[in-house]
Order: sequence, then structure tokens, then C-alpha cells
Amino acid sequence: MNIGYLGAGAWGFCLANLLASKNNRVVVWTRDPLLAKQLNDRKEHPNLPGHVAGKNVSFTTDINEALEGIDLLVESVTSAGLRPVFEKIRTIQSIECPIVLTSKGIEQNSGLILPQVIVELLGEEMRPYISFLSGPSYAEEVIKGLPTSVVVASYDAQLGKKISEVFTTPTFRVYPNADIEGVAYGGALKNIIAIACGIAEGLGLGFSTKASLMTRGLHEIRKLAIAKGCRPETIYGLAGMGDLCVTCSSLISRNCRFGYLLSQGNRPKEAQEKIGMVVEGAYTVVSALQLSKQVNVEMPITEIVYKMIYEEMPVKRAVQSLMERSIKEEHL
Repeated sequence: MNIGYLGAGAWGFCLANLLASKNNRVVVWTRDPLLAKQLNDRKEHPNLPGHVAGKNVSFTTDINEALEGIDLLVESVTSAGLRPVFEKIRTIQSIECPIVLTSKGIEQNSGLILPQVIVELLGEEMRPYISFLSGPSYAEEVIKGLPTSVVVASYDAQLGKKISEVFTTPTFRVYPNADIEGVAYGGALKNIIAIACGIAEGLGLGFSTKASLMTRGLHEIRKLAIAKGCRPETIYGLAGMGDLCVTCSSLISRNCRFGYLLSQGNRPKEAQEKIGMVVEGAYTVVSALQLSKQVNVEMPITEIVYKMIYEEMPVKRAVQSLMERSIKEEHL
């Protein structure tokens, strides 16, 4: 297959190489000319040292080159960057092949999950061509060939099965899933909970605290997803609980590391600059809180994370605020 790939971050580099390992030709687009030159010259990503791009992978800043004659288009930009990139593509040519999204977030202002953004931009006729890949996966581990399981969800079940076959390797197992919106909400909302867990890690609050945050965080994710018409079992699967576990458990996660830096006295902008990459949870928490109010779903962890980032609530006061909430019977 000829595959166009949008985004040359660590995850984009990783998946592009995975796809190329199956004898596909992959052209990766980035808007960063210095990064494109480095990747073409050295074949090594600055965030994944020691891993060399395969011979079937090339890098370009010319989006036309990435789109030419493709059988599949894969996206790994950012949730904030998705709309402007596809608006640009729309002015260049019409897309007539399947699209696989891998960024995880909810668009600010519109409150749309990313598959909905693409449908809005490209039209209802493209809905059957859209898939969403998500699940517990770090580029640093996948590129080493460590066993990983994720899901791919599509509006069209047959497309989901085909995309599963395209991405599956002996070490990267991809399960088809029919609930694309549930998969998208799970992937987006877990990043918010990971920020809270990073704060707990930085404050030395122990494993019990993190376990509580993950469990109650999963409850928040499930409540909002169900209110938006998703299947609850999706949130208990790889795209929900699985992704939540891995993102909350390690400082490899940008979202968890962002929370950790907040706990060490860094202001949100300083923490973002130290990480040097997009922190999707900090972006998504704005829309998540708006949606929770629209559907009348209580999400206390999400609300506290929002206040720490956008109102700069002191982290210790945030922890105290959660612990002082009135106690109700646990409902799952």
C-alpha cells in the first residue's frame, strides 16, 4: 500500500515504521523543515534515539507529496491541530481513501471528538471511511517490539476489520471495535486523570491515592461516555481502562509528567515548555468540563484538574478539595 502519514512526532515515527515493516510505502508529513531534514538524513527520531527508520519510510514538508496516490491516510498531529491540517487538505484535493486517526482529544469550543471533526470537515459521505486507533501504547515500547494490544474503531465494521489487519504485527495486536465514539472518549478523557495521577506522584501520596484516582477517574469517563451514547463496556476495555492504566502509571506519559511538574511548583506554561510536546489532557479538560455541564454529569477530578491548570489552584488545596467532598454511596 501507499500510505500518507500526517505528523512526525514520536508516535507518528513509530507507527510509520510499523506500517513500513509490512512492505508498505509510507510518506510522513511534518510542518517542521528541520525535523524533516534530520529524519531523512539520520533516519533517527530525536525522541526515540537508537531506532532507525526503515527503507520504505520517507519524510517531507510538502503535504501534496504525502497525499499523492495514497491508499490510506493516517493522522498523528494533535487534537488542536487536526482541524487546520484537514482544512488545508480539503483545499488541495478530495480524500478518497480510508482515514485512521490516532490523536486523542476533544476539540475546544465545538466539543466534538476527533472523528466528528473529520465528518464535519469532509462531509457525511466520508463517515464510512473513518477509523480511530487507540489503546495502551507508548511509542518508546512499541518501537522496541514489546507486546502491545490496542483497538481500532470505525463507523463501518468491515473497514475496522481491514484496518486491524493493516496495523497488526506479531507484537502489535489490534482488536476491531464498533463503538468509535466510546473509543474516542476513552482515549481523550484518560489524559485528564493522568494529570491528576502525576500530581499525586509528585506529592508522594502513595499507590493508594493513585489507585483511587484511577478508579474514580474511570467512573467519570464512563458516566460522560454513556451520557454521550457510548457503550459502557468500551470504557472497561483497552481504549478505556487499559489506556487509563498505562497513562496514569508512568512518567513516560506526557500527561502524567505534566501533573508531576505542576506538583513540583511549576506553573502550567513552564511545565508544558519543559515537556516540549503537546499535553493533550491540558487541552481536552476544557471541553470535557463543558460537556459534563451540558449533560449534567458530575466530574470532580476533571473539574479540579481544570482549576489547577486554568485558575492555578494550588495543588495541595486541590487534593484537600477532593477529600472534603461529601461522601455518597459508591455507584459504578
